[in-house]
Amino acid sequence: MKHHISGDRNAYDRCIFHVLDHRGRALLITGLGVYPNTGVIDAYATLRTGDRLRAVRASDALTDDRLALSVGPLRITVDEPLRRLTLHCAPDPADPDSFSYDITWTADFPAVWEPHHTQRRGGRLTLEARRYVQAGHCTGVIRVAGEEIPVTAGEWTGTRDRSWGVRPIPGEEPGRADEFRPEGFHWLWIPMRFDDRFVMVIAQEDADGYRSLDEALLVRNDRRDTQLGRSHTDITYRPGTRHPERAVIHLTDPARKPLEIGVDVLTSSPLALGAGYPPATDWQHGTWQGRGWTDRRGYDLSDPAAHPVAAFGVTDHAARFTLDGRTGYGIFEHGSFGRHDPSGFTGYDSVAGRLPDR
Repeated sequence: MKHHISGDRNAYDRCIFHVLDHRGRALLITGLGVYPNTGVIDAYATLRTGDRLRAVRASDALTDDRLALSVGPLRITVDEPLRRLTLHCAPDPADPDSFSYDITWTADFPAVWEPHHTQRRGGRLTLEARRYVQAGHCTGVIRVAGEEIPVTAGEWTGTRDRSWGVRPIPGEEPGRADEFRPEGFHWLWIPMRFDDRFVMVIAQEDADGYRSLDEALLVRNDRRDTQLGRSHTDITYRPGTRHPERAVIHLTDPARKPLEIGVDVLTSSPLALGAGYPPATDWQHGTWQGRGWTDRRGYDLSDPAAHPVAAFGVTDHAARFTLDGRTGYGIFEHGSFGRHDPSGFTGYDSVAGRLPDR
């Protein structure tokens, strides 16, 4: 929209796409956002292959043409609304290690609403967002370091999320915000695509486990969406970290039959590295970088200690899911910071227990 109902500088409208290989060889994340009250449009893409994370980010002045979903080398084209989109990233001819792609993202299930999301810090409303989420498949090609990776249906899954409302943009005076720093925050956002169904689970909890956001939904093309009760997720973390390696999601169908979904993490991409999500130190969404700004860089993820900021941001994990003999793929988005009583974390420096010496 050209004009936003609010003059809040933090007003935004943004999307994110995930394109993931079923064998965990590659995870592409890309998104684009507009910030009408700061006059900014920006976009990003990250590609993880092995222990290498490559990123391209672009930012520019927002124009009145809100249908132009393009900034720098990154472009999104809506070919058929809520059904088929094209994702494009142009190469950097001067950088032989850069990546580019041309991908068609096709929905397999209807888009579904996520819960109305609000957060306050002290008495101030800091986040108010509406979202919808969708799952599908992808075809096309990713080009990286002179090689081509074919993206084929049946071997790659796509998820996407669109959100809008008010969300913090860096640069505002903090006021008394530090006095209201939360003791803990625990977040799960889990879109799972199976051949005949799409399952979406969301949970946000405070330090004591109080749940302020909750959703568990099964979506099919031929019937009304089915609610799956309150989710409970048992996560096995890598010792000495809060990095999930596997999990079990416990749900309940309308007949009170327990449902269990197994989760195996295939590869991971920290959103604070390259993708512009807080607490990124090199670039964050919505910040004015000047006209025609483009930045490309790479990150070595073989040593997690080299990127300490990643541990305090949300990470998107490409994952394999199992449910009643079915195998599906999607994203296990996880963030856990500070105290979280249900997980046994006691503070910001608390991590999962280490294995005993043998």
